[in-house]
Amino acid sequence: MRQAMAAAPVGDDQFGEDPTVNALQERVAALLGKDAALWVPSGTMANQIAIRVLTRPGDEVIVSRESHLAWHETGAAAANSGVQLTEIGSAGIFSADEFLAAVKPRHHMLLPPTTVVSIENTQNRAGGVVVPRALSAAVCAAARAHGIATFLDGARLWNAAVASGEPLGRLAEPFDIVSVAFSKGLGAPGGSMLAASRDLIAGAVRHRRMFGGAMRQAGIVAAGALHALDHHMARLHDDHEHARLMADRLATSPHVVLDPTRVTTNIVVFRLAADAPDAATVVARAKAAGVLVVAFGPRIVRAVTHMDVTREQCLAAAEVLASATQ
Repeated sequence: MRQAMAAAPVGDDQFGEDPTVNALQERVAALLGKDAALWVPSGTMANQIAIRVLTRPGDEVIVSRESHLAWHETGAAAANSGVQLTEIGSAGIFSADEFLAAVKPRHHMLLPPTTVVSIENTQNRAGGVVVPRALSAAVCAAARAHGIATFLDGARLWNAAVASGEPLGRLAEPFDIVSVAFSKGLGAPGGSMLAASRDLIAGAVRHRRMFGGAMRQAGIVAAGALHALDHHMARLHDDHEHARLMADRLATSPHVVLDPTRVTTNIVVFRLAADAPDAATVVARAKAAGVLVVAFGPRIVRAVTHMDVTREQCLAAAEVLASATQ
């Protein structure tokens, strides 16, 4: 990947003149079945631009409970777009009926109008859960019937496609605008992309500049993403298998609360039993033993498998984590 990045032909992406960025944009737009795409430096910026182009200050955006938009972007939707986020559903998923029950009408004298609904696939805090295509299609159809725009936070859409067997374009099809990330399971050093109609992407170009995301020779980073699409997509199922192996081992610990059958992609989120140490202690113990995990709450821990860890290392990490919870 580093060799591909060093050899990439580049230009000024602010003027649309970087051939490597342009090639990546065309490829991802085709993969997702959209008219156009736009490279941005990060997944959070992609999400923020999507919300900005679809809303006006004072609008409401409906999201899944514990979504990345609500929990991991430091209040950016409120700061950048002036919108209110309303969380619904459970375990990273909500139905069309739950969505419709939460919708606020336009022109109400008291309520903020619902103008966007967002689905995160896979959903990070829910343990990498895959949102079924039929469920996404039903929510998007309900939104369309009420004049509400749809946004897919697909940072890990590659994992959802591999786990579900659904083509990327089918998963993206119902949505007005879609984001994907190259720095998660694909292993690129950075970069994300928005895909949508040409009109929405034209608006996104302006807001990318406004948010400070326009770059010069961005093709150096885009080349890493192209390399990842060529070489790292087919191996994502390895990460899923490794995560399940870890989950199976952790579930045998009396100090861990985890249903391993819910681990279908590369994220393992587990709770700590009442007699176990807290998450901060577990994270510190694991780090001292060479395993890096994240505390998702006082008694919740997340582990993620990726291309730089082998099956054997994941099994060893599970043993370390099981020991750290004692």
